[in-house]
Amino acid sequence: QVQLVESGGGLVQAGGSLRLSCAASGRTFSIYDMGWFRQAPGKDREFVASVTLTIGRRYYADSVKGRFTVSRDNAKNTVSLQMNSLKPEDTAVYYCAADTDYGLGSEEKDFHYWGQGTQVTVSS
Repeated sequence: QVQLVESGGGLVQAGGSLRLSCAASGRTFSIYDMGWFRQAPGKDREFVASVTLTIGRRYYADSVKGRFTVSRDNAKNTVSLQMNSLKPEDTAVYYCAADTDYGLGSEEKDFHYWGQGTQVTVSS
């Protein structure tokens, strides 16, 4: 089993920045890549970004490309999401997820473990 705990959410004005972190514990050696998803009120959960833990290959949703950066610290078993130039439409609960299969995931079905989520609110 893998446990994931997110932190770093909060309230920020449009144009501001936030940094989310996700700490993994348990069978972390089984994780191939980790991702971030978000769910806005009344909407389905959507992919934001993912990164492989080995070579650090990254993939982003078009809506966040150029504004968000996903990174990993293997020594600390953490993955971070640096969010810049935030917009009101970025408001959502952000979830961290871990994938134990080979390949860089980008869909919910690719990920096996999920955190509880952290709220990000961007005011206009």
